[in-house]
Amino acid sequence: MPATIHKVRPFSSSQRLPEQQTPDVAHEPEQAGELLAEFIHNNPKLMILTGAGVSTDSGIPDYRDGDGAWKRKQPVQHQAFMESFETRQRYWGRSLIGWPVMQKATPNPAHHLISELEHRGHSNLVVTQNVDRLHQKAGTRAVMDLHGRADEVLCMSCGYRCTREEVHDRCADLNPAFRHYRADAAPDGDADLEVDFSSFMTADCPACAGILKPDVVFFGDFVPKDRVQSALDTLENSDGLLVIGSSLMVYSGFRFCRYASEWGKPMATLNLGRTRAEDLVSLKLNARIGETLAATLAKL
Repeated sequence: MPATIHKVRPFSSSQRLPEQQTPDVAHEPEQAGELLAEFIHNNPKLMILTGAGVSTDSGIPDYRDGDGAWKRKQPVQHQAFMESFETRQRYWGRSLIGWPVMQKATPNPAHHLISELEHRGHSNLVVTQNVDRLHQKAGTRAVMDLHGRADEVLCMSCGYRCTREEVHDRCADLNPAFRHYRADAAPDGDADLEVDFSSFMTADCPACAGILKPDVVFFGDFVPKDRVQSALDTLENSDGLLVIGSSLMVYSGFRFCRYASEWGKPMATLNLGRTRAEDLVSLKLNARIGETLAATLAKL
């Protein structure tokens, strides 16, 4: 049968929903694992939605604290990146410090345990809001990079594509003085570096001299409709939705909870902190992710 066509509204990745209450007291992993195992037993074919909380144990910082508030300044906006040369200077300058952290990151137990869920037949698709490709490195086969991938770069004019490493090396060669700066890493290959970037030389497209941008949906941009449609088709054919490591503060991920609720799909959240889906889910687990997943698999 042909896939059902859902009307996907073009919500921006920066769009937010009203605040909700803090979740109940944290669960111990053993208790949370038992509850999640029961949820999976009753809903054996799931679509899994993952967020930054899955990758923090790999050394990649997340954007928000347990209450869903920003930990640092908001990340670069798509329009500012495209329209402001100064914004691009700052982005690529900070990337010299931040990108190697993501580039060298390896999957942590949570990634491997999610891969094991797929191996046991409990995951139809992992839709990840992360851009680090760690699910793929952990062996998960059916993965959708909802917000793109940070390891590749696109020309916004001619479509030229290359590796992030190539652009990183070019920027480092063009700006030897910036190699010596030190700063804390920030999410998605960024860094908390505040210096004068006015002399920073950006690496432009070698084919047409256009703007190079990571193949990532920046805040304020839109997730491609066909990508959302494909995920919705999978969700409709799944027994339920499992959200892991996401506060769901951004609508691009939360939309799947909205659809799952409309379709009567059971939902569970596993997140160390609150989420925006508190009023929609049938099971909410405020617990450590890796330990809870280990306990879950031991009980399945």
